[in-house]
Amino acid sequence: MAQYRFNVFGQLVVITGTPGNWAAFLLGTDGRRRKADFIVPGCLSEDDLCRYLSDLFHELASSTQHSVTRLS
Repeated sequence: MAQYRFNVFGQLVVITGTPGNWAAFLLGTDGRRRKADFIVPGCLSEDDLCRYLSDLFHELASSTQHSVTRLS
């Protein structure tokens, strides 16, 4: 199963699955993950995930955490 990691304005987010079957998780500092309280629309492609997260959580942006980045 594909797994994509993002730094969303300082919060680590993991999205797993494929288009049409996404699942989102929040990653804690201890490495544990818990189910996120938001839904990733199935119509999004892998390339759209970063932009979607940025649009969804733009209110979390600050002067030190001002972007959403995909982690390798």
